[in-house]
Formats: sequence, structure tokens, C-alpha cells
Amino acid sequence: MENTASCCNHEKKPWYKEPLFLVLTVIAGLVGFHFVLLYFGIGILTPVFARFLGYLSLTWWAILLGLLIGGLVDILIPEQLMVNLLSRGKKSIFIAVLLGFLASACSHGILAIAVSLYKKGASSAATLAFLLAAPWANFALTVLLFSLFGLNALFIIFGAIIIATISGLIFQVLEQKGIIEGRKNNTVSEKQKVHFVWPGWKNTVKGVVLESWMLSKMVVWWILIGFLVASFLGTYVPEDIFHQFFGPSILGLLATLIVASIIEVCSEGSAPMAFELFQRTGAFGNAFVFLQAGVVTDFTEIGIIASNIGKKAAVALILVGTPQILLLGYLLNRLVI
Repeated sequence: MENTASCCNHEKKPWYKEPLFLVLTVIAGLVGFHFVLLYFGIGILTPVFARFLGYLSLTWWAILLGLLIGGLVDILIPEQLMVNLLSRGKKSIFIAVLLGFLASACSHGILAIAVSLYKKGASSAATLAFLLAAPWANFALTVLLFSLFGLNALFIIFGAIIIATISGLIFQVLEQKGIIEGRKNNTVSEKQKVHFVWPGWKNTVKGVVLESWMLSKMVVWWILIGFLVASFLGTYVPEDIFHQFFGPSILGLLATLIVASIIEVCSEGSAPMAFELFQRTGAFGNAFVFLQAGVVTDFTEIGIIASNIGKKAAVALILVGTPQILLLGYLLNRLVI
């Protein structure tokens, strides 16, 4: 579900090769094709674009607010502060989860940040806890989830935080016992003094706008893809298919887990898809599993952890995280209607 190479490639590209421009071009092409069909009296795409516009009208403010808050965090919070707090002790796990909530990058960008933090001194356990919390508990995406799920978004956010915290504490024990890889030398970077520098109002506003724009190029195209896929699914997939294969049952949860592991969609894009799943089946726990499982079972993410932290840590992420996700999904199917 996490295609890191696509999202985390920060090499400067010509504007016409930017994913956001390409996605907008595809959408514009579909709109043009829609009007051509309407000219011949064929309205097959009308319900698709009705759903698509419905998603946009529901979430545009959340997307904009999330981007602005993300830009503000990037400008004002020094990265060294995060590194200093993630190096040692049980406290580092709770801090890692909290910082994951403040992280502003898309779920693909989170992978790059997590690896960077690990290489600069964060423990393996804190790095994995940060990685679990950030994609679904980060503040920018929190706003988007609330715009889609309303107060039920709290279950997703706190569920992600609980899983990240429990997993982080388990990883810490495994790291201390040598069951998963720790740092190659049992030392971490010495804490460095953190300098908070106020750049002034003019530079702050300019920086927030620029960082928000950079963030928008990372996440908005994924959101649009998610809206488009959800719109097609909601329009053309019969409702009985949803209930038969993705209903609030054990088999439905397992089917959702498998699909979430296969689909290569960023967290921002899978949020509307999970919402469509919830709308069609009423299985909120399945929506939670769809959102959270991709972070734990994604092949790209597992590969990055294996190559940067270790293979045992990558396997532990799956074995520790998956049962918790399924259990919480099962409980949410019975608690949330």
C-alpha cells in the first residue's frame, strides 16, 4: 500500500512530469470524455463525478488546513529536537508516538523521515513506533479523517496510537533482548542543543506557503486518486459484493487485510476508499483494518525496514502489529454502528 519510490522522490522534475500534474491531466481527460458521452446521451460517468465532487465538497477545507498546519510544523519544529527525544528509555516510545502525530509528511514521506531519524540516533523501537503512529495519527491527516468519518475518526486515531504504543514497547523489549536488531554499536548520538529560531513573520509566511506547496505535491495527487477509485467502486461495484466479501465478519476482516496489503495507495488516498467501504458495508472495523494494515504489511515498507534496521525487525513489525489490528478491527465492528 505504500509506494515509497513514487512519493518520496524529491529530485526536481519538470512541472509536466509532476505526479500532481499527471493526475490532474487524467482527471481532466475523464471529464472531457464524460462531456463527449453526454453529447451522445450517455451518462454512464455522471454518478462517478457526482461522488467525486461530493468527496471534494466534503473535504476541501480539511485538505487545505492539513497542508497549512503541516507547513507550519515543518518550518517551526527543529528536526534535531525529534532526534534528541527518540534515542533511549521507555519515554522515547511515547514521545515517538506523539511526534508521529505531529509529523506532516505523507505516509510515504514518513518512511524517509523514520530512516533519517534512525540513522541520526533514534532507537529501533522508537523508529518503528514513530512509523506506526505517523501515517494515521499525524495531525494533517487527522483533519481529513474527521471530515470523512466525523467523530468516529477518533477510533481510528486512538486505535493507531494504541497499536503504535503497545508495539513500540514490545519492540523495545525485543531490542533489549537482542531478538530484533538494535543499533550496531550500543551507543547513540550525543544530544545536541536545539536552537529554536524565529524567522520573522514574513519568512514564516513564505516558508509555510512553500512547505505547504511541497507537501501538496506529495499528498494531494494521492487524495485525488483515492477519491477517483472510491467513486468508481461506489458506483459500479454491486453492494452485495461488498457485504459478501468485506462484511463485519472474521472472513471479511481477513479479506480486507489481504486487499490492504496489495493495493498500492498512499494513506491520504486510501482514507476515502476506507470511507466508501464503511458506507457500503457498515463495517467500521474493516475500514480501520484497511487503513492500518497497509502500514504494517506493505512490501515496500518491510523492505526498507529490513535494509536499514534489519530483517528481524521487519518480520517483528508484521507479527506484532497484525494481530493487534485484526483484534481492534473485530472490536470496532461491534462497537461502532
